[in-house]
Amino acid sequence: MLRIRNHGVRALVAMAALGVSMSPLAADFDPRSHAETRQLVEELTAKGIERDWLEAAMASADFQQGVLDAMAGAAERRLRWDEYREIFLQPERIHRGVTFLEVHRDAFERAEAEYGVPAEVIAAIIGVETSYGRFTGRHRVIDSLATLAFHHPTRGGFFRGELAAFLEITHEQGVEPGALKGSYAGAMGYPQFIPTSYRAYAVDFDGDGIRDLWTNPVDAIGSVGNYFAEHGWRGGEPIYHDATGPEIPPEAIDFNRAARPPGVSASAVAEAGITVPDAFDADRPLLPVSLEDGEDNWRYVLGDHNFYVITRYNHSHLYAMAVTELAEAIEAARALDAHWLQAVQANGEGQP
Repeated sequence: MLRIRNHGVRALVAMAALGVSMSPLAADFDPRSHAETRQLVEELTAKGIERDWLEAAMASADFQQGVLDAMAGAAERRLRWDEYREIFLQPERIHRGVTFLEVHRDAFERAEAEYGVPAEVIAAIIGVETSYGRFTGRHRVIDSLATLAFHHPTRGGFFRGELAAFLEITHEQGVEPGALKGSYAGAMGYPQFIPTSYRAYAVDFDGDGIRDLWTNPVDAIGSVGNYFAEHGWRGGEPIYHDATGPEIPPEAIDFNRAARPPGVSASAVAEAGITVPDAFDADRPLLPVSLEDGEDNWRYVLGDHNFYVITRYNHSHLYAMAVTELAEAIEAARALDAHWLQAVQANGEGQP
């Protein structure tokens, strides 16, 4: 864990009190000159956080234009399915997932038993988000959140809430805010939880008294399982069903509305020319997905309730499909490895 250095905070506060300039960028969100930051400090001080600590933290935050640029160019908004899939369905990521599962097998088994979420789905989330903790972000979280809170053109209020939650979490856990790095959107740690999700769904899964998603993979595994359970994951149910359909997605179907629960009836899907499993009731709600799998080549899937639950993590049908297919690939690779090991052991029996 990264512990806050009190003498460093005191020094920053003393410099601020004396009017000493720290750097041109350090004043970007300094409460002494930034009215909105000052209001945030007042609100959090009323909740019991030390004013000096808050002022020092916010005075250290820097505006980052690159964060705003990255928000406008997210991959989910600009890539076809085959291009997006290629990012995550690489052999290296699949086999790292198998290794990650084996190294933390106990935690995965406990999470699956407690939350009902398959181990490979939990692993796939962490694999898509950070390649199992290898790439947790290069942006200082406090810079990203401050920039988005006070400069994003439409979602400033949302990110202001995330910034407040981040300051509360780091203060509570004794972590220096400026030492933590994450995504350009302020997501953190192995599972890339935004601060309000961290506060609501992170669990102390190894029982050491600390909910640490930054450096503790066991807490991350349990927390992803808890996140899905809290969002309604149904153990033992499928995520999606493959389907076939016309060369071009029919306009009668509202495809890819991953932000909404399944709401298109099986009968409506069938009437539009898309195959539906015979066992489905006519009024069964589905989440129809059309995937551009190459130039003018479309693939159809029918999302079920658990597909929608995955989109609570990221509101993109491409994201949900990438997680699902990575989970399938990890499970298949595990089965092959287990079969190979069993074969080796069997062949070794009776050998001199």
